[in-house]
Amino acid sequence: MTCPAPWSATARAFPDGGRRLLVYVVWDRRGGVDDYIPHALEGVRDDVAHTLVVVNGRLSDEGRAALEAVSDEIVVRDNHGYDIWAHKDALAHLGDRIGEFDEIVFTNDTWFGPVRPFRPVFERMDAEPLHFWGMTDHAREEPNPFTGTGVLHYHLQSFWIAVRRDMFMSEHWRAYWRDLPEMPDYFDAVLKHEAVFTQHFASLGFVHGVAFPSSDYPTDHPALFNADLLLADGCPLLKRRPFFHYPPFLDRHAVIGRELAERVEEYGYPMEVFWQNLARNVAPKILNADAGMLEVLPDVDVSYDPSRPLRVAAIAHIFYPDMTREMLERLDTLPGDYDLIVTTPDDARAALIHAQIDLRPREGRGVQVRVVASNDGRDQSAFLIGCRDILLSDDYDLIVKVHSKKTPQDGFNIGRHFKDQQFRNLLDSPGYTANLIGLFQKEPGLGLVFPPMIHIGYPTMGRAWWANKSGVADVCRDLGIHVPLDDVSPLAPFGSMFVARPRALRLLAERDWSYADFGGAAAYQDGGLAHILERMPAYAAGELGYHVRTVSTGEYMSISHTALEYKLDQLSATLPGDSVDAIHYLRGAGNVGEGRLIDFARMYLRLHHPGTGAALRRVAGRDTVIGRAARGLRRIRKR
Repeated sequence: MTCPAPWSATARAFPDGGRRLLVYVVWDRRGGVDDYIPHALEGVRDDVAHTLVVVNGRLSDEGRAALEAVSDEIVVRDNHGYDIWAHKDALAHLGDRIGEFDEIVFTNDTWFGPVRPFRPVFERMDAEPLHFWGMTDHAREEPNPFTGTGVLHYHLQSFWIAVRRDMFMSEHWRAYWRDLPEMPDYFDAVLKHEAVFTQHFASLGFVHGVAFPSSDYPTDHPALFNADLLLADGCPLLKRRPFFHYPPFLDRHAVIGRELAERVEEYGYPMEVFWQNLARNVAPKILNADAGMLEVLPDVDVSYDPSRPLRVAAIAHIFYPDMTREMLERLDTLPGDYDLIVTTPDDARAALIHAQIDLRPREGRGVQVRVVASNDGRDQSAFLIGCRDILLSDDYDLIVKVHSKKTPQDGFNIGRHFKDQQFRNLLDSPGYTANLIGLFQKEPGLGLVFPPMIHIGYPTMGRAWWANKSGVADVCRDLGIHVPLDDVSPLAPFGSMFVARPRALRLLAERDWSYADFGGAAAYQDGGLAHILERMPAYAAGELGYHVRTVSTGEYMSISHTALEYKLDQLSATLPGDSVDAIHYLRGAGNVGEGRLIDFARMYLRLHHPGTGAALRRVAGRDTVIGRAARGLRRIRKR
C-alpha cells in the first residue's frame, strides 16, 4: 500500500503503554447532545488517554453537562467546513500538546456504537506497523460517482481515521492541514478531503491499513451496503446513514434497515438511544421506510404482558351518535380496563351517547361525556382543547384517539373503506389490539402508532401535504420542532386516529389552542388548522425523541399491498430504469400540469436543456415586447 516518496521513517506498531487521543466532532441542529453520543464516548473511554470533543455550532448547558461527563476537553466553534475543518481547528487548539500522544483518532458523531467491543479492534490494529489506519474503506471507482468523470481513488472513510506519531509530527502533516481548502458543502468535504487524504499520504510513503477492508466484503462500500457483515465480524461501529439515506437508493441495493436494526438489538445496543436520535433528526416518512417500521400484527395475542398493564384512556369524539355502539365494541378490544372520555358538540347527542354507554356495563372503568364548546375543528379541537387536561396530566400511559368517521362527502364505498381502514388497523380484535398495546410495553421510546397512509379511494400518494406543508412548517417553528419535514408526503395519521403516549404529544397539548384558531366550520379544509394538526403528531413526537410506527392487520395488508403493487407497476411501465431512475426522471421533468402541449414543452426543456426555461421566462417577462406579444397571441387564440 506504499509508493516511493521522501519519507523514510519505518512504520511502527502502537507502543506498549502508549497514549491515544480521541478527537470527536459533534453537530446538532438544536445545540444539544443526543444520548447516543455520551454512550459512544463512554464506550471508547477505556481505550483512550484523552478525549477532545469539538462542537460545530452552539452547545446548550444540558449538552455541555452531558459531554463533560465523558470527555476531557470541549471546544465550541462556528459551524463551517464540516467535521474536517473541526479536526483542523482541534489540531490548532492542541498545538504542541499533540506531541504527548502516540496516536490520534479523528472521528465524529455519524455512527452508533459500541455495537461490538472496541478493545479487540484496537488490540489487532495496535500490533500492525502503520502510520495511519481506518475503521472501513471504500474501493476505487471509475468514473467518480460524485462527478461522473475521472476516478474516485481508494480511500479510508473519514468518519474514523487513526494517525500515529511519526505521521502527525511530520512536516507533510503540517503542510496538509495548512493548505486544506475551504469546504462550503458536503461534496467538497468528500472530494477535497476524504477522497484524497489516503492517496495523498500514501503517495508520500506513509503506510496505511484498515480494520475491516472492503476487499473482504461483497460490495465496494460495506459500511453502507454490508453493515450486518461488518458487525458480524466484530466492527464496533454502525453508520447512521442506512437509516436516513434516500429510501429508493437503499431499495436499489436491497439494504434492509429493519433487519439491520434487529441485529443491532441482538448485540445488546440500547435501542432507546438508537431510536431517540433517529426520531429527532430524520424525516419520519424516510425513517419509516428505511427502518421498515410498519408492524403487521397477528389477531392472536402473542406479545402483551398482562403483568405490566398500562393505564389507558380512550378519547372518542362522537358527532354521529349512531356510531357509538360500533365504536364501543372496537374500544372494548383493548386489554384490561380503560377509561372512556367522549366528546360531542351538544346535549342532545350527549343523551343519545349516554343511552348507548348504559347498555354496556363498565365495572371498574371511568366514563365521562363532555359537551365541547364548539365543533369548529371537529375531533382536533375536541382533543386538544376539550381534553387538554387529560393530555397534560400524568394519569395515563396511553391515549387511544378515535372519532365517528363517516366521510359521506366522498361516497359510500370510499367513506366505508376509510372508516374500516382506521378502526380495523387500530382495534381489530382482542388479540390484535393486545399486540398493538404490547408494542408500547416493549419499546419505552415508542410515541405513536397509527394505520398506514390511506390510498385506496384517495389520491394521497405523491401529494398528501396538499396545501398544508407551509402551515405545518409555521406551527413547527412556533412550537420549537426541528424534525425535518418530509418532501412529498408526511408520515401522518390520515383519518386522525391513533394510539399514543400523552408525553409524546406534549408539545401539541401544551399550546393553549382556542376554537377561534380553527377559523370556523368552513375552515375545515386543506390549509386550515385542523388539517395542519392532522399532519403534526409524528413531527411533534420526534422532537421529544419518541419514534413512530405504522400498524396493520394482515388482511388489510393483503388488500393494500396488491393495490399498491399494481398501481406502481402501471406508473412504471413507460419510465426508464429502476425506481431511482424513474423518480429522478419525473422529478427532473417537473409537474405534468394539464398535459397540454406547452406543459410537455416545458418538461422537455427541463430534461434536455436545463436552465433554458428560466432564461426564456426572463426574456418573455411581462414587461418585455416578447412577453406582451405572447399574451396577445393567447388572447387571439381564446377568441
